[in-house]
Amino acid sequence: MKVLKFGGSSVANAENIEKVKNIVANASKGEKAIVVVSAFGGVTDLLVKASLLAAAQDEAYKNVLQEIEEKHISTAQALIEINNQSKVISNVKRELNVLETLLEGAFLIGETTPKLLDKIVGFGEQLSSFIINEYFLKEGLDSVHKDSKTLIKTNDNFGKAAVDYKTTNELCENYFGTVSYQVIVAPGFVASSAKGDSTTLGRGGSDYTAAIYAAAINAKTLEIWTDVSGMYTANPKLVKQAFAIPHISYEEAMELSHFGAKVLYPPTIQPVLSKGISIHIKNTFAPEEEGTLITKNTNGKERAVRGISHVESISLISLEGSGMVGIPGISKRFFEVLSQAKVSVVFITQASSEHSICIGVASEDAEKAKSALEMAFEYEMTLKKINPVVVENNLAIVALVGDNMKSHQGLSGRMFSALGKNNVNIRAIAQGASERNISAVINKNDVKKALNTLHEQFFEDNVKQLNLFVMGVGNVGEKFLAQIEKQRKFLKKQLKLNIRVVALSNSRKMVFNDNGLDLKNWKEQLENGEETGLDKFFSKVKELNLRNSIFVDNTANEAVSNTYASYLNDSISVVTCNKIAASSPYKNYVHLKELSRKYNAPFLFETNVGAGLPIIDTLKNLIASGDKITKIQAVLSGSLNFVFNNFNDSTNFDEVVKQAQEEGYTEPDPKIDLSGIDVMRKILILARESGNELDIEQIENDSFLPQESLDTDNVEDFYKTLVKHKEHFDGIYKAAADKDCRLKYVAQFENGKAKVGLQHIPKDHPFYNLEGSDNIVLFFTERYVKQPLIIKGAGAGADVTASGIFADIIRIGNF
Repeated sequence: MKVLKFGGSSVANAENIEKVKNIVANASKGEKAIVVVSAFGGVTDLLVKASLLAAAQDEAYKNVLQEIEEKHISTAQALIEINNQSKVISNVKRELNVLETLLEGAFLIGETTPKLLDKIVGFGEQLSSFIINEYFLKEGLDSVHKDSKTLIKTNDNFGKAAVDYKTTNELCENYFGTVSYQVIVAPGFVASSAKGDSTTLGRGGSDYTAAIYAAAINAKTLEIWTDVSGMYTANPKLVKQAFAIPHISYEEAMELSHFGAKVLYPPTIQPVLSKGISIHIKNTFAPEEEGTLITKNTNGKERAVRGISHVESISLISLEGSGMVGIPGISKRFFEVLSQAKVSVVFITQASSEHSICIGVASEDAEKAKSALEMAFEYEMTLKKINPVVVENNLAIVALVGDNMKSHQGLSGRMFSALGKNNVNIRAIAQGASERNISAVINKNDVKKALNTLHEQFFEDNVKQLNLFVMGVGNVGEKFLAQIEKQRKFLKKQLKLNIRVVALSNSRKMVFNDNGLDLKNWKEQLENGEETGLDKFFSKVKELNLRNSIFVDNTANEAVSNTYASYLNDSISVVTCNKIAASSPYKNYVHLKELSRKYNAPFLFETNVGAGLPIIDTLKNLIASGDKITKIQAVLSGSLNFVFNNFNDSTNFDEVVKQAQEEGYTEPDPKIDLSGIDVMRKILILARESGNELDIEQIENDSFLPQESLDTDNVEDFYKTLVKHKEHFDGIYKAAADKDCRLKYVAQFENGKAKVGLQHIPKDHPFYNLEGSDNIVLFFTERYVKQPLIIKGAGAGADVTASGIFADIIRIGNF
């Protein structure tokens, strides 16, 4: 004989109940089956609502009662043929008339006692089981309806009665041992006291009913049919990558269900635990799926962590004070007070100094617990030996669960390290001696991020998900997105990095999708997005609160760079090709670096110097290894190198600059490049990354532009001045050619001073043969004294800049 239990979602409507019938028909072919059913979906909540309204003498309870009646009548009509409906519907209405009388009583006296409430809320299971059995009979099943109140006996603790197992087991053995029907349909949740009063087994009690029956008859298995395919590694509504656990132990299942896994009601396991009866959790809507098998032990080399669960709406209650140290009985008094106040403790931690006790309770019990404790310890508080009770709200518990955790070292370290890297603040920690559970109290707003972070750490084969929030989709941004789309599969397979673009923004619109944007049609999605704004964009990023978040700035906008501190302060990494922040006043540069370290959020800007060339990374490695920079010489502007490589006595200077702009080598405003500001920023950044304190005003700039060109305030006027001063530029070229030299715009840092300017480069100089838009950097150090360390390659262009940004993101992924 087996026992099958179907939850509210499985019997929510006629269509679902038909699926239940098919499952029961298959299950009962070779052996008898006890079918325990919950109330139709949502009915128990409606019954509670109706009783509360009636107790408040609000006649709106009648509307709720009408809704309950319509739900049952319509379901019966959908399941039962017209010529057989009258018997079923009249029985349903008769029961609903009794319910109406009870609610009227509550309305007249203006209250509902626990005893009356038990009678009211049990109607859901009574009605659903009757209707379902009648449907089974109509469909040809050898079925009978049995009221669980005649079999399960309890005390009179109304609301959550304790089962009298001796009496219950005798009744069950006698009935199920003699019944001849192949299918027995019984309501879950309901029972009765020795006096015959209606009682209930607590919310989730239908599981409990099924387990009581299974234990009483020594059933082969207990099947729990629900709307998910078993117990998952985490809540699949919050963790998309979560998957069903094929096999799990009783203890693991209890831990997971205690910490919020709603698939199973914790007391369910107790009756079957001692009998060694397996529990199989299956999906009513996908019966072919494996589900989760729960047994005494799993006998396999399973993962150390079997699941991650959580409990929301938790409050921490703390009692501390010097008067607690070394005083026997404090803990006893503390927990006795809570017990008498009927406050359930879900989390306990105590300092070894005995100076404090901290517990977690359901938020709805927090004030009750606080009042009870302050009353009990009033004397000690008056003497200031114990401090007033402290309550912290808006918290949640996340927990790692697994039988094999005790044999694996470093799990707690991995757990707390992963949470810390994502700025999930841990308020309290508890770990049992069995080491089957490690629990942490966190802010409830961080639950989703925490669960995904831990799931990634322990279940996803070290695949790390990076969530990108990209601002700027011009030349560089477009190339960057194309590179991500092209390399996504490679990165996941080879580097274990799952890169998702969660948000995009240009100067007008922004679009968000916390499941990741489809990069094949991102332009269309962005165009149909909402109006953007820097504050609005940041607020949305913060609201999503995703793990491993990275803000990517592909702009050259100062206002955007001013938002970096906000992102870093919220543990969101920043990757940028925008040079403004790293070359801003030294105080701000240092502040951003400090925020990066403090909140464990990388701030990377490799593309600030040399586009995709590993210049800054190489410099960092030199410094980290103990080397010291003595001198830097560099051609750092790909645009200026392109200009002067293509400018000669047969070309016009303004035309070459125009060509450089059109090919994407210059900023949108080419004056930024030609004035030397861009190169000044780059050498400034290198000087700072070398460990020197320097500001841009201290850099000497020997500009080759006429003052009139420098004074322009728009691109059109700037080009006009280049045409006007043609002779000036021709003269610059001739002066270099006469010396058989080439023109290169050189940046130099030495002895704490930096300068930039156009220089005549002779044939024997390393810079002479620098072609196209290439950059070159010479690092002279205490190790590289005579022969500098040289980095050379393409230093401008959207593709190489995008690849540099991509490389920084991969660095963060490997961080």
